[in-house]
Amino acid sequence: MSFTSLSLGHFLSVGAILFALSVIGIFLNRKNIIVLLMAIELMLLAVNMNFVAFSHYLGDLHGQVFVFFILTVAAAESAIGLAILVLLFRSKSTVSAEELNTLKG
Repeated sequence: MSFTSLSLGHFLSVGAILFALSVIGIFLNRKNIIVLLMAIELMLLAVNMNFVAFSHYLGDLHGQVFVFFILTVAAAESAIGLAILVLLFRSKSTVSAEELNTLKG
């Protein structure tokens, strides 16, 4: 199967499956913060796949440029989220979201 035989629907289907898996991961696993962060990253990558697919099939590079901005925001979100997670683990000795009630107002 060559690359030219894949249509836009194939890429959008894979993106939708990845997005659905990330939503399921967020709703089913609310206990581990690391898994929640990974599900959010998977959701951003599914959206990026859709942007690249539309950009390729429309012949426009704006979608691919927008993906770079999304990837930089995702990298910053991961770094900040993991830094907060390390600080919470040092103070509470757990990464369970149920036991972290220090963020409540």
